[in-house]
Amino acid sequence: MDLQKQTAPPASELRASDADRDRVADVLGQALAEGRLTADEHAERVERVFGARTVGDLEPLVRDLPGAHRQRATPQYAQAPGRPTAGAIPADPDENVVAVFSSAIRRGRRRAGRRIHAYAVFGSVEIDLSEALFEYQQVVVKAFSVFGSVEVKVPENVSLRGTGGGVLGAFEVDTLDAADPDAPVVFVDGWAVLGSIEARAKRGRSVADILDRVHAKVDRSLRRHLDR
Repeated sequence: MDLQKQTAPPASELRASDADRDRVADVLGQALAEGRLTADEHAERVERVFGARTVGDLEPLVRDLPGAHRQRATPQYAQAPGRPTAGAIPADPDENVVAVFSSAIRRGRRRAGRRIHAYAVFGSVEIDLSEALFEYQQVVVKAFSVFGSVEVKVPENVSLRGTGGGVLGAFEVDTLDAADPDAPVVFVDGWAVLGSIEARAKRGRSVADILDRVHAKVDRSLRRHLDR
């Protein structure tokens, strides 16, 4: 039986990923900070970035900028840190989620704090960060389960790390590395005593605040430029 040969499409016709759009937006932000683009030019190109469907749609937006032709110092796949960076996470939690003979659920479009404490005592806690806005690159979820369960869900394009254990219980964290080296990192720490703690990515969900992160990068670039 004859098999029909299938040729791969040119690189310019490949579908653009969120990482591709983020990279181009970063180049545009740097060009704005250096004075190579006016504010109007930058706004127009950023709008086209988020409307781009293919890699070929993105290339013309940075073809005339030197940042597009520099080699990236950071590899595409950079391993996330195993533990939070010293000083990045406060000692006090931004939020306590407690379930005692009950259930507690946190989900939806909301801002994720840097530290979340979860306590399940003969109850269940669900912390769903799949639609959260990540203002910080590192987030810690400290979980304690006694005859209960704590479940943590994260977007599939962040990094996920876990440190903990169980005493006649289960501690399971599905380690995940994001392709974007600047992606948020969620650390899940804790102990389960006759209970369970689980953390995993929620498939089909990704960080949705790309535009917020682009604006933050532009602000950082402008601040560096003004401080010189």
